[in-house]
Amino acid sequence: MSVHTDPQIIIQNGRPAFAVIPWNEYQELIRNQTEADEADVWFPNEVVKANVRGESLVKAWRKYSKLTQAELAAKAGMRKSALARLENSNANLSTATLTKLAEAMGIDVEQLID
Repeated sequence: MSVHTDPQIIIQNGRPAFAVIPWNEYQELIRNQTEADEADVWFPNEVVKANVRGESLVKAWRKYSKLTQAELAAKAGMRKSALARLENSNANLSTATLTKLAEAMGIDVEQLID
């Protein structure tokens, strides 16, 4: 930001609660955000619950995405039997495999990593 204006600070119960900045400064902050770190990865509650119950993240996301094994395998360019093995094992998946599966489900690769 080339010109910085002081934010408006809103006080509640004697403590700062909100900072209000001009819209253009907010837009610039959004544009200049760096890549998300691991703390910024989003998981729906249904995926978290399934993973806690012991399902792999691949299987939990597939179910959340309402895809059958056959549908996801086809979208990811693999056999259904290969996907079934990946869903039911604790194997470390390659980056290439994770990328294919994430793209097929429309999620970020980070969402498939424990």
